[in-house]
Amino acid sequence: MKLLAIDTSTEACSAALWLDGEVRERFELTGREHTQKLMPQVASLMAECGVSYQQLDGIVCGHGPGSFAGVRIGVGYVKGLGLALDRPVLGVSSLAMLALRAAREHGATQVLSAIDARMNEVYFGAFEVIDGKLRELAAEVVVPPAAIPAMSSGRWLAAGTGWGAYREALSAASAVELIEVLPGALPHAGDALLLAAPDFAAGRAINADDLAPVYLRNKVALTLVEQAALRK
Repeated sequence: MKLLAIDTSTEACSAALWLDGEVRERFELTGREHTQKLMPQVASLMAECGVSYQQLDGIVCGHGPGSFAGVRIGVGYVKGLGLALDRPVLGVSSLAMLALRAAREHGATQVLSAIDARMNEVYFGAFEVIDGKLRELAAEVVVPPAAIPAMSSGRWLAAGTGWGAYREALSAASAVELIEVLPGALPHAGDALLLAAPDFAAGRAINADDLAPVYLRNKVALTLVEQAALRK
């Protein structure tokens, strides 16, 4: 099975290939240049691995939450490619991607993922890993850092830019022991493949027409009045 995954939900841009269980990935910090970087990044990875687009069995997308523009770019690219190739697709949570990488690299079984959502909010999710499989413990939310749900007892790993921006408030609200904080952690397309591959193998992929972004909120930016009040 050959799968392509991309993620543009944050300031990073990444592409990865699943080649019958082997994962090959490209990852780059691009800021707001996803539209310029994504297609060359994918093309370079495909050429390096000797894989053509027609050989792909499916496509995976980091569908958010994250940057509104970044999520739209990634979802739009995968929808277009999936329709053009007539291939099934799957969307994967950026918070789940963060949690899986943190757990794999640091040997943790419980992870609190938080991405800075701006406007004094975070995208937040809680996950555990059992027998190598990631399980969501609470529904993903976008809330002020002090309003994240308190967790059960245990030792937790914290990952994501939300922790870099609001560590004190998140730590107090979570009410658990943190074994380590990874404030610079970002989603990787390679982890999207690890999460999506079992679903592709089980026939749970969807038609590209049905792929949709996950924003968690509808409001994109503060009004001028809100910005002025915040500065005061």
